[in-house]
Amino acid sequence: MSLLEIEKLSLTIGGTPILRDVELSVAPGEVMGLVGESGSGKSMTALTVMQLLPWAARATGRVTFDGIDILAASEDQMCALRGDDIGMVFQEPMTALNPVKTIGEQVAEGIRWHTRASRADAEQRARKMLDRVGLPAAQFPLSRYPHELSGGQRQRVVIAIACALKPKLLIADEPTTALDVVLQAQILDLLRDLVAENRMGLLLISHDLAVVTEMADRITILRHGEVMEAGDTARTLSEQLHPYTRQLAQASMHLPARARTHDSGSAKPLLQVANVTRDYPGRRISLLKPAAPIRAVDDVSFSMAPGQSVALVGRSGCGKSTLARMVLALDKPTAGTIRFRGDTLTGKSEAELKPARRDMQVVFQDPYGSFDPRQKVERLVAEPLHVLEKKPAPAARREMVAHALHEVGLSPKDMDKYPHEFSGGQRQRLSIARAIITRPKLVVADEPVSALDVSIRAQILDLFAELNQKLGIAYLFITHDLTVARAITDEVMVMHDGKIVERGRTSEVLDHPQSEAAKALVAAAPDLHRAIAKRLQEQG
Repeated sequence: MSLLEIEKLSLTIGGTPILRDVELSVAPGEVMGLVGESGSGKSMTALTVMQLLPWAARATGRVTFDGIDILAASEDQMCALRGDDIGMVFQEPMTALNPVKTIGEQVAEGIRWHTRASRADAEQRARKMLDRVGLPAAQFPLSRYPHELSGGQRQRVVIAIACALKPKLLIADEPTTALDVVLQAQILDLLRDLVAENRMGLLLISHDLAVVTEMADRITILRHGEVMEAGDTARTLSEQLHPYTRQLAQASMHLPARARTHDSGSAKPLLQVANVTRDYPGRRISLLKPAAPIRAVDDVSFSMAPGQSVALVGRSGCGKSTLARMVLALDKPTAGTIRFRGDTLTGKSEAELKPARRDMQVVFQDPYGSFDPRQKVERLVAEPLHVLEKKPAPAARREMVAHALHEVGLSPKDMDKYPHEFSGGQRQRLSIARAIITRPKLVVADEPVSALDVSIRAQILDLFAELNQKLGIAYLFITHDLTVARAITDEVMVMHDGKIVERGRTSEVLDHPQSEAAKALVAAAPDLHRAIAKRLQEQG
């Protein structure tokens, strides 16, 4: 008998159709994968089950949980179900947690609400749950606040809150997005263990087919609010009977066509980083005892040739973004030197850095967060033109913006729109247009596709490859996604605890890793082909 049964679920918000005749079920102890691109209706399906829909939403069909009609349930009934019988892990742990409450208070809150336990008893149970999710008391006391934890640790707290009362059903909405591959593997192992221990049903929502294949017994594929295909995970993804399933699988394994690679030793270096170290002040324990400094980057040296693409990979917190900020002269090294086109960047004033800034640009992870929402595209894309020695006239500037938009596959007509009028993939294209408008020699891309679904990610990787061939731009990709590194870069540098522990040709490092850090990253990286083959073998 199914724990959760969704039959012919349709949903409209303000008259706009969101879901159409969606059907799926989850049995006790089963993992159901719900897959689709951004905007396909995955999260709205989950919010319908939780009855956390906007006021203008209208749902029809039938949703039953453990015999209870969810669509007909009162708010009091849903309050009793949420947290106790149905838990939910939200996509972004920092926004899901209360920043002014300790992690102990937040895990204990649901326990006290649903069981009427005393404060001491609730805190004791919260402590056990945090231990269970890999946050032991010695390093993670109940008095810690969310901002004191890493992304993976915050995600574990969210899972602890959702599972504190051993719910019958857990809904996990993109639980591993933006986590490094090692943390991702740990979170998935934790979810797998909780399902096995408690016979809990798990509805796993993701756009990552490799992750879903590793975890899910069955899969439902959504597109534009409709079910395209559903069935056994391994067979559905190996047979790929529906064209959309085939499209998603191909996008997951997509590698851009690249005409050539660049040899770092064949030209005068574009970028030289020599013995760079960055220390930050440590947390002072007492007034009398000075705090030891925290070393974020430790004696790093490397060089890049013009037009070369290099990936800097490593786990969260290893120093990748700190190193990138120093390369862009947005942060100053404690020791060492950075040269760009032969000129030393370290120790220079902002005015002296202007010539270098013309030839360096950055693409951020979150394109929406890097744009002023009150400004139109024309002004946003034209921002780097202000560092040019000779600023273009308004007509010439508008023409340059139109040309940059055309190069990234957008229409010049888009320059009069605002950022919120674009999809996530289009906003990332705008971010790239802004980066290339000054024809830079180097672009630093910090996790440029980690928040994008597989189809859009494939398009953006193709765009990066095309611009590399056409404009000869060198890229420094900051990423924890090894598939991105394999797709777009000539060389890989592996960073661990602030040091570069391995460097080489991308294929050599990823196929034959030598350092322990590289081996751990490669072993933890999800692979769709491997996951399907393993599933089919297990099924005989």
